[in-house]
Amino acid sequence: MWPLLIYSAGHMQKRTCVYVDGFNFYYGVVKDTPYKWLDFKALFSYLLNPEQHNIQAIKYFTAIVTGKLDSDQPIRQETYLRAIQKHIPELSIYYGHFLSHVVSAPLANPVGKRRFVNIIKTEEKGSDVNLAVHVLNDASLDRYDSFVIVSNDSDLAESLRLVKEQYNKSIGLIFPDTSGKNHPSKELMQYANFIKRIRKGVLSKSQLPDPIPGTSIRKPKIW
Repeated sequence: MWPLLIYSAGHMQKRTCVYVDGFNFYYGVVKDTPYKWLDFKALFSYLLNPEQHNIQAIKYFTAIVTGKLDSDQPIRQETYLRAIQKHIPELSIYYGHFLSHVVSAPLANPVGKRRFVNIIKTEEKGSDVNLAVHVLNDASLDRYDSFVIVSNDSDLAESLRLVKEQYNKSIGLIFPDTSGKNHPSKELMQYANFIKRIRKGVLSKSQLPDPIPGTSIRKPKIW
């Protein structure tokens, strides 16, 4: 079991911003589940004590998918992004990009003298850097008291160290994994005032309305 750091109770609500690493969240929490039509404001309201946290902003970092393997995937993503922007006024979206290039990879089962094969490797770039920059900028401008990070990317550790040591901000870590098989990054944990794990039960209670009120935006049928 990984240690759970308990957040000390206070009498005043903290100005809170939640920073969501979109692809880290997707692959750790909602991929291959019926919970993709997720209301982030509802989810974080369940996970964060409302007596301690006034969620003033949710920053969602993602990139537009290519649709190379599934031509409908960009349409589903675009529909979802419009839905959360319309339904959650506190939420804003920041975009990275995908980068594809050819790399040589070893074959698991070499055939004759053939040991390597060229493959197309696609990586999502920019979201982790964008998230780290926003965290540091918001801390330097004293926009929030509590910085809640929804990611398990250890590359964010240096930005959290600076937020903690230079600006004395409270840092929360929401671990984006529901499998129970993985553990929070030790690099991130060392700067966290509290850590929470997302469980499947809260996902089912945190779904967007269908359709989004006042719009014609509906959950994609194949979701």
